[in-house]
Amino acid sequence: MSTVKELLDQKGRNLWSIEASASVYEAIEMMSEKNIGALTVYNDASKLTGILSERDYARKVALVGRTSRDTLVSDIMTSSVVVAHEKTLLDSCMALMIQHKIRHLPIVEHNTPIGIITLGDMTKTIIREQSETIEELSSYVFGEQGGEG
Repeated sequence: MSTVKELLDQKGRNLWSIEASASVYEAIEMMSEKNIGALTVYNDASKLTGILSERDYARKVALVGRTSRDTLVSDIMTSSVVVAHEKTLLDSCMALMIQHKIRHLPIVEHNTPIGIITLGDMTKTIIREQSETIEELSSYVFGEQGGEG
């Protein structure tokens, strides 16, 4: 099973963040421009202080009659952020995400975000790894039989 580092090395380490004091409108606008579903949130000291997802917006702004221009990111962000590290195995990340019912997992080093992975990223990686294993096993089996199967 791959590690987070291997996934980030392949996927890239693009990470989009926003200040806690920004408006939700600015956050949603950035998510739309970048075609992403979540932003890490930082405070004045540039430390991870939360995460803001489309789900946060839908449940804490749109459904309760707030306006995105008058609501701060800090008012609706998830502040108890579940994180992982580069050495974490992807199956551990998958378990964390399922347990906490989240789709975006920030990767941190010294409480500073260095990347983010999604359930989709992990699913693609797991499918790729399984396909490679099947191919290797098929080659082994057919190679043992001395020809094509």
